[in-house]
Amino acid sequence: MENLPNLIGSDWVKSAAPQFLDVKNPATQELLARTPLSTRAEVDRAARCGVEAFDLWRRVPVGERVQVLYKLKRLLEEHSDEIAKITTLECGKTFAESKGELLRGIENVEVACGMPTLIQGYNNEDIAAGVDEMMIRQPVGVCAIIAPFNFPAMIPLWFLPYAIACGNSVIIKPSERVPLTMKRIVELVSQTGLPAGVVQLVNGGKEAVDAILQHPDIRAVSFVGSSTVARYVYGEAARHGKRVQCQGGAKNPVIVLPDADLEMSTKIIADSAFGCAGQRCLAASVAVTVGSAKEPFTEAIIAAAQARKIGFGLDAGVDLGPVISPESKQRIMGLIESGKNAGAQVVVDGRAAQVPGKEGNFLSPTVLAGVDPAGELAQTEIFGPVLSLMHVPDVDAAIELVNKSAYGNMACLFTSSGAAARKFRSEARVGNIGINLGVAAPMAYFPFSGWKGSFFGDLHAQGRDGVDFYTEKKVVVERWPKDWTRKF
Repeated sequence: MENLPNLIGSDWVKSAAPQFLDVKNPATQELLARTPLSTRAEVDRAARCGVEAFDLWRRVPVGERVQVLYKLKRLLEEHSDEIAKITTLECGKTFAESKGELLRGIENVEVACGMPTLIQGYNNEDIAAGVDEMMIRQPVGVCAIIAPFNFPAMIPLWFLPYAIACGNSVIIKPSERVPLTMKRIVELVSQTGLPAGVVQLVNGGKEAVDAILQHPDIRAVSFVGSSTVARYVYGEAARHGKRVQCQGGAKNPVIVLPDADLEMSTKIIADSAFGCAGQRCLAASVAVTVGSAKEPFTEAIIAAAQARKIGFGLDAGVDLGPVISPESKQRIMGLIESGKNAGAQVVVDGRAAQVPGKEGNFLSPTVLAGVDPAGELAQTEIFGPVLSLMHVPDVDAAIELVNKSAYGNMACLFTSSGAAARKFRSEARVGNIGINLGVAAPMAYFPFSGWKGSFFGDLHAQGRDGVDFYTEKKVVVERWPKDWTRKF
């Protein structure tokens, strides 16, 4: 157990924070570390170091900048088991889930290695007689990443590789609840030969976040978290003249048509709803059956929920681990109870889950049938292993239900009909669509989209959107008179 330091400039330094937050293993309550709730002054020091580093790093040729990413990719792969174990210990997910998360992050490092091509501009010769025009991209400056607890490795890697490959410097503020994964990754970043100050890490809570949002030298902010906080971050950062991308919450519906493959659909939906203990922004949280699909799917998903094994994520055969904290567990249990009080049937109740020898925040998969589409449970992001069941007569009613949601992160359709799939992907107003998929997670060379209350900003994470976000476009119009050289 240690009081975690911050990386400012080239040094890991003890924080001057007056308060620390305990980091506990959510499966055992073992104390792993203490996170400093760093002060505004510490953020200011990091920002000033970031400005100095940026002035040098931006002038390094892009072909040389990406060499750092090639080294980082190799280091992340070599240490993948170690990093995944840290993630499981502090976050609670299974080792396989932690390993998979890191692999998705490494994909972004791979894509960002193509920055010499991705960062190219364009030009026109002779837009007028003797006049040429071009668009070039230049880095933004000091950028900040404010990361959530649920994917401590992957989500910072949605942003970090693109930012530094484009020539920016970066300050990472990991979730104060899960700081150890990113500390280890930043230690590996330091082994790549990256100049001091290009990547820094400042731990903290709201004071550190507000300092980031308000600091005049921090030019761009990337955030992932709840919609309530995303809206705040977006508004506050924009008010201080920054460019911002904020991924918010979700209430992801999956639609099951009568012609869907029942066995396949059930397995995929169960994995989506209960994987990572439901603590992911692409978790299926509402299953909507259409027509005659209701009875067979309900029976199948009940059996699938009851069959999943809960436990410590490093133990063999475990399908899902605990939720992040006792407070999260109590909040989820309260939402289940409110759904029950509103008329839903708790057909699988995971609230009494226990794991022998462990004092963790365990909740087994829970399934509620007959959930009111207009009720609180249907509108609230639960962020736990809870699946709500609803029923509609046809696909048009299902699409209408999807589109009424305040969220727009993901929606999935299970069917064997190409016509139904085409209609759904065209008319469903969400940013990520899955057809016979339960987690429509975009590859790193596509943007991680999101609409409505699930995203605040214009440019998403990953791929070309990442390049656009972390560069500014400069247009140059120039004329060179024929006799120019005679003047010298």
